[in-house]
Amino acid sequence: MCLVIIAWQQHQDYPLILAGNRDEFHSRPTRDARVWSDHPDIMGGRDLQAGGTWLALHRNGRIATVTNFRDAQLEPATFRSRGHLVTEFLLGAAGPLEYLESIDGDSYAGFNLLVSDGRTLAYLSNRGAPAKELGAGVYGVSNALLDSKWDKVLRSKQSMLGLLREDKINETELFRLLNDREKAPVANIESTRLPFATAHAISAPFIVLPDYGTRSSSVAILNTRGRWQFSERRFDAAGNSVGNTRFTMSP
Repeated sequence: MCLVIIAWQQHQDYPLILAGNRDEFHSRPTRDARVWSDHPDIMGGRDLQAGGTWLALHRNGRIATVTNFRDAQLEPATFRSRGHLVTEFLLGAAGPLEYLESIDGDSYAGFNLLVSDGRTLAYLSNRGAPAKELGAGVYGVSNALLDSKWDKVLRSKQSMLGLLREDKINETELFRLLNDREKAPVANIESTRLPFATAHAISAPFIVLPDYGTRSSSVAILNTRGRWQFSERRFDAAGNSVGNTRFTMSP
């Protein structure tokens, strides 16, 4: 994922609400979200190039999502795929904080990882944010540290807070939040590493570029009975919808 907004213990009926966009090269092979044939208690998409997944959840209430960290450090071929961080949490029994503290961050390129077992939520980045349990609140992460003051993160968090205030937590509104294609103001764009047009384009919550952009939007909602509601919408390089999937899963 490259944008994740989580409302944690902010709604009386839904202790965990997640809305996220996966931004990736359009040529990267991907399997649509579904129940996994080899692990039928897990649902989510799969990266067919390096293995693992960017977002998935388990029938028992566990969920994990990872974003890349944008920096200038090279990614040696010996690094493990960051997508396996998600899978290993879902298949394990360790609590969120215990799991994060067991990770050898030097084995991976830069990442942000959010994991929850439905009772606690925890966060880790191997770019300067030690594992920590998160209190109740609304959190946002893209390709920098949790709650960095990026325009897309700030705007998306405010949208989530608005939905909570108005009690409009539903798939339609959450997908509308994720479909925000407004770019950051030109004055806020830093283009030291990327051409300006590219840097401007990726400042939007929903990215549209010929080779790279928002491949899918996902909404995951856990209710107080432990029932998951999960939806994925998929898009082509022009940002047009090309498919959707919806699941419910109970303990």
